[in-house]
Amino acid sequence: MKKKSRVLIVDDEVDFRETLAKMFKRRDIDTDMADGCHMALEKLKAGEFDVVIMDVSMPPGLDGIQCLAKVKEQWPTTEVIILTGHASVSSGIQGMKGGAFDYCLKPIDFEELLEKIELAWEKVQITRGG
Repeated sequence: MKKKSRVLIVDDEVDFRETLAKMFKRRDIDTDMADGCHMALEKLKAGEFDVVIMDVSMPPGLDGIQCLAKVKEQWPTTEVIILTGHASVSSGIQGMKGGAFDYCLKPIDFEELLEKIELAWEKVQITRGG
């Protein structure tokens, strides 16, 4: 039996987070949500997640790139997909250099994001020996 992936959605936009969570639930993806880096780190401490979907721009406090560094430092086998609402790919590339698995531009293409989550989840399973 295939293990379900666990995804943490980190975004300061409540409607966006909740919409993604509903769409993931329909695809049988176990999700939790955080409104910023601090909450995300607390949720990661409390339970294992396979993939983190993280917005780059999350005021106040640490932005997505700074949070990515903390996630990769403390949970190196957890994969992070960066979301950027900016019209350029520079934030996504900066995230990739910081250890992100991949990035998506907002507004997101849900099917593309699902594919990236699946690939990231497969990498996690190999890395963790699952």
